This record gives sequence, C-alpha cells and structure tokens, in this order.
Amino acid sequence: MRLNDVTLREGAQMPGRDYTAEQKLAAGAALDDLGLPFVQPGFPATGETDRRVVRELAETLDADVIGLARALEGDVDAAIDSDADVVEVFVSASDLHLEHLLGKSRAEMREMLVGSVEYVRERGGVPHVTLADAFRTDPGDLADLFAAVPDAAFVTLADSVGVRTPASVRAHLDSLVERGVDPARVGVHFHDDLGCATANALAAYEAGVGKADVSVAALGERAGNSPLEEVVVACSLEHDDSLGVDEGSLVTACRGVLDALGESWDDRKAVLGSAVAEHESGIHTAAMLRDPATLEPYDPGRFGGERRLVFGRKTGRGGARQVLERADVDADDETVEAFRESLAAAGPLELAEAIALADREFGG
Repeated sequence: MRLNDVTLREGAQMPGRDYTAEQKLAAGAALDDLGLPFVQPGFPATGETDRRVVRELAETLDADVIGLARALEGDVDAAIDSDADVVEVFVSASDLHLEHLLGKSRAEMREMLVGSVEYVRERGGVPHVTLADAFRTDPGDLADLFAAVPDAAFVTLADSVGVRTPASVRAHLDSLVERGVDPARVGVHFHDDLGCATANALAAYEAGVGKADVSVAALGERAGNSPLEEVVVACSLEHDDSLGVDEGSLVTACRGVLDALGESWDDRKAVLGSAVAEHESGIHTAAMLRDPATLEPYDPGRFGGERRLVFGRKTGRGGARQVLERADVDADDETVEAFRESLAAAGPLELAEAIALADREFGG
C-alpha cells in the first residue's frame, strides 16, 4: 500500500486555517524527508497560493505531487498548468451526493468523470480519481466507474462522512473484488468521525488496496483523516511493513510539518505526543528500568521519539533502589527510604537527574 499525504490540503480546509504558501512549502519539505510516494498539497483551481505550492513542490520533492481537480476542464487545466505530477479528478458517487452536492444524474456524473480523465491524458497528465462518499455507494455502481476509467492508475474510495468501521470497510472492498475490481487499483480516504480512521486504513491494507490517503496528526475536516504516523507505526508493528516510510524520521518529520503549519498537538497524541513514552508510576518505572518492553508497545526511538522516565513522589522502593544501584550507591532499606524522600522533594526528575541526585546525596 502506497501512502498519499493530504495534510496540506485537508488541513487548510479546517475552519480558521489560512496557511501561507511559505508554510505549505516548508511543511512539504518536511514531509519529503519521510520518503512518501505521493503528496497532495492543494487544489490549484482555488487560487494562486495552491498553484504556486503545487508548482514549487513538484520541482523540489522526490514525491509525486498531486493536484486536486473537480471533473471540469478548467480545474484540470489549473492542475496541469501548475506542473502537477498527477491530477486527481474527484466526483460525487453516492445518490445523496449526486442529488444534493453535484446536482447530476449518475449517467451525467459518469460522463463528466470519463471526459475529465480523457482530458487529463490529452493535456499530457497522469490521472488518478477520487469518488466522494464511495462507502455509501452501491458496489455495482463503483465497479462500473472503475471499468469506465481504465487510464486511472488509482481510484480512491472516500468515506467522506467518516461513517464506516473496519468490518463494513472490508465487506465493501470484498464486494468490489467479487465484481472484478483489482484491489491494487483501489485507494482509500477515511475520515475519523467515529474514531475508526486508523483501523479502517489497516482493514484496507489487509484487503490489499494499493493506496491510502493519510494526514499528519489527522489534520483535516471535522475529526480529521487517518493519521499518517499511526498508520505507519501500526503497519510496521503488525505487518512488518513501514509502507516505504523512513521509520527513524517519522516523529521528527511529522512534528516538523506541524510546526511549519503553526499547528499544535496534544502531549498524549498517539505516536507524536511526549507523554506516550513517559512513565512515572512507581511500579512502571521499576519495570521499565529492568526492560522497557514490559510496558511499551515499541521502542519510541525506532520511530524517532524518545522514552522519558520520571522520578519523584510516585517513585516506589523498586525504582529508587535501581536508581541508587545505577549511581553505585549501596541500596539498603534505610537509604532507599531516604532517597525516596529526596526524590519527592526534588522531583519530578529525569533518570540522569535522579542518578545525579543519588550520587550527590548518598554517594561515597
């Protein structure tokens, strides 16, 4: 499964966001450190900012830069004229969206899509397709659209309202395969309204899809999209597949993207947050000093993060004893209790600080 990062476009669609071209360019450079195959930074038809960003990133990134376009010649022209490596044409697919968003019949939508993909080819571009609200669209209608656009290397199915769970994602994809759709041509785009965007991307991976849209820290409309960092770590741990991403740069690069965009992240955010590899509980720190794998799903250093053990008033006898031993102090019961009092007064301390305290107060 190949990843398409949509952070810059989806993030900019969040209320109150107005990223500058410079912010998007800096964030795009940080993304490229991960080795992603695709980056979708914007929608060129919306204005000069996105046209400039697509053009400059297409010149500088190793990733293929995707310009988004409605199934309209003007949108395709804007993407092509911005030198996008790929033009992603999107249309509404569900009955609800056809009636209330596009205002077209299914036959009219199909004609628009086919004509736009052909036009991308005529203009010398590489077409991909996204079908909006595809997970609420009949699989037979989707299979017809796949067959109608054979020149599109990928056709992405969007769970536009974030309503699906892993079981229904898998059932929908299985229905397409039963109708002759090659899963390697299928892309997926999930929103996190039910908190299932990561799990849904994993279900799609296990179904053999060829591409998935992801976003750093889930930046995107409403609850956001499948978080890039979570999908990479989960696939790496569960399937021994880092999806072509440089694991060691993951946390640093993702934080760099967020910094460039002026976005914050919670300390308890999975993978990215500092607190997810922080331990203070007495029982926990004692076990972590013996073997970190006791209470960690993975070594945070593997993905560019770092572990933090904290010592203070919550430190138990076992943890205090091990710190004293690391400071080459005789850890008899009386010294352990005295050291715990010192930690309670001086803490919270990092491991190196706690060892220094032990050496200073109880060392020879």
